[in-house]
Amino acid sequence: MSEKLTMGERAYELIAHRIVSGRLPPGLKLKPDDLREDLQLGTSPIREALLRLASEGLVGMHGQRGFYVPQVTEEDLLDIAMVRTRLSVWALEMAIEKGDSDWEASIVAAFHKMQFLMKRVIDDPQAHFEEWEKLNAAFHRALESACGSPLLLRFLQIAYARSERYRRHFVRYPDLLPKAQEEHKEIMDAALARDTIRATDALRTHIQSGIDVVLAAMRRRKAASVQAAPA
Repeated sequence: MSEKLTMGERAYELIAHRIVSGRLPPGLKLKPDDLREDLQLGTSPIREALLRLASEGLVGMHGQRGFYVPQVTEEDLLDIAMVRTRLSVWALEMAIEKGDSDWEASIVAAFHKMQFLMKRVIDDPQAHFEEWEKLNAAFHRALESACGSPLLLRFLQIAYARSERYRRHFVRYPDLLPKAQEEHKEIMDAALARDTIRATDALRTHIQSGIDVVLAAMRRRKAASVQAAPA
């Protein structure tokens, strides 16, 4: 049983990463046989993973007709942003109250790893963007990690993944990284100073800045597709 659970978890991680990164694009029908060949895993763990991802919103279901990658819409993005912002702020408030020196050290370490990598990402985004995304996620996890609620952290993980799918689908923004990192520093400094109001305000601003960039990119792409459509 433990081996099956391990394979199910592996299938979950691999499929989720392919969806978030855009390798499995919006609207694509997810056929277990195709995924089995791609992932080199059995049908049972793949189906288990698809059902789990469907419960989290990264996969859609057509009743008995199978699974698919959900389309991207402004309404869905704004819904995700609202939930992620509220949960992130709540988690940070509790983490500032409960966090110890290990929590502080984890935030500083995560920030400095991003700072060290940033120039390389700007110079060669193709080679280092994936690593940056991992470090970005790790920084936000570090901020939230001392909140004391495993369930809240799980919900945040789901909201973050769904938000990241939009960012990766619409934006490749090495030129925006310095501003994002400035926002990270503002959040970090306020959190380490135990200034809850300043930290949560900075976090709200940071999340909203990212959403605004994605929304603008979505609208530009939509306008371009309308202009390109035959009359």
